[in-house]
Amino acid sequence: MNAALLIIIASIIFALTIGIRARKGKDMNLEQWTVGGRGFGTVFIFLLMAGETYSTFTFLGGSGWAYGKGGPTFYILIYGTLALIMSYWYVPAIWRYAKEKKLMSQSDFFVSKYNSPYLGVLVSIVGVVAVIPYLVLQLKGLGSIVSEASYGAISPTVAIWIGVIVLTIYVMISGIHGSAWTAVVKDILILGVTVFLGIYLPLHYYGGYQPMFEAIDQAKSGFLTLPSQGLSISWFISTVLLTSLGFYMYPHAFGAIYSGKNEKTFRKNTIIMPLYQLILLFVFFAGFAAILQIPGLKGDEVDLSLLRLSKLAFDPWVMGVIGAAGVLTALVPGSMLLMSAATLLAKNVYGVFVPSATDKQIVSLAKYLVPVVALVSLFFTFKSGTIVALLLMGSSMVTQLFPAMIFSLMRNNFVTKQGAFAGIILGEATVAYITLSKTTIGTLFPLLPQWVKDINVGIIALTINVIVMTIVSMVTKNYSVSNKKTEQVAS
Repeated sequence: MNAALLIIIASIIFALTIGIRARKGKDMNLEQWTVGGRGFGTVFIFLLMAGETYSTFTFLGGSGWAYGKGGPTFYILIYGTLALIMSYWYVPAIWRYAKEKKLMSQSDFFVSKYNSPYLGVLVSIVGVVAVIPYLVLQLKGLGSIVSEASYGAISPTVAIWIGVIVLTIYVMISGIHGSAWTAVVKDILILGVTVFLGIYLPLHYYGGYQPMFEAIDQAKSGFLTLPSQGLSISWFISTVLLTSLGFYMYPHAFGAIYSGKNEKTFRKNTIIMPLYQLILLFVFFAGFAAILQIPGLKGDEVDLSLLRLSKLAFDPWVMGVIGAAGVLTALVPGSMLLMSAATLLAKNVYGVFVPSATDKQIVSLAKYLVPVVALVSLFFTFKSGTIVALLLMGSSMVTQLFPAMIFSLMRNNFVTKQGAFAGIILGEATVAYITLSKTTIGTLFPLLPQWVKDINVGIIALTINVIVMTIVSMVTKNYSVSNKKTEQVAS
């Protein structure tokens, strides 16, 4: 057994141990299990949100995009920063409302704001459908990291099964407390590993950043800039806009807002977190360093560029540390995703159709649904060729919840529950069609200028959503007013 494998196994056991011990001294009712009793301070909120945001996509996908896409990669750095800046205003408002109404899940927010349990069911379904591909991404990333870092001693399949078992156990036992404590270790480790790799690899292979970028530009002219078509500047801007709006719309990110001790916690967090985004730069630098040193990676292999270059540069024990950091980037967001999906299904779907269910029954059902959601995700993990479409569709789907959410925070919200429902439904239907049919603005309108054709097609879905939501809201509001007047005349 090599040193890398020993370190990876030790990290998994350690994560499981602290995840289980996190419940010590706490009565795991629904509030404690899902939102930590609303008692997390600035440090825990920071680590928890960083833990769920910086996942295997950051660790492998960020470096993979730098290796395979070049300049367009920087959209990943920008959309998170923009989302965090915007959240300075709306996240504290969500927290205040959630505390006042004692909300437990993302769907609870929509149910309460629009007085519609069935809108909550719709939001839950959207959330779960979006969460599954995101969880699959974590599991696939976990399998790749463990297999590469252990020099093939553990296959991706075995690593994924181990990850699912570990996640299921500590989520069922400790809920969000397990995720928060694991995030502490994960953030310390990932910070050290990514900064080290982002500094060492360019220095070791090129003598610095400037020589590295000069060598890449010479070998692949124009690779470090935005292309004139495809992933062009209009694609860049529209994609940053869409992904920043959807940043907190994933149910696990939205639900994490409820766990704060007070609203100042989130204002402090949004000041600090954009600085934390700089970690992504070091991930990008590692991916750029691999371009000329590990040439020829194609397709899904580009996501392994960071690990392949690290194997070339370091001894096995260093790979073990890198592998341990990678494992934790899958476990922390994976645990939050599992818990959120199970809570939505138990509280906001089952609870609507069985209103007599008690909180104790709801939390028990949520815990039992954790392995069910895990197994469904496991099924899709081993179904090749489906995850890319699902992942793109999932990200676009949660963004469709943003208009109804942001309008609900207005003092005089003109959106009705019928309008919110219709807007989300039509937005989701558009997302499903354009994703599964691989439609782009260019294929729909081939005579348009290139910069228009390059705009992210998700803009169409969001536009349809807002237009339909507005029209239906105006019609139903006018209908409601006229009915009230008729009733007053009759009386």
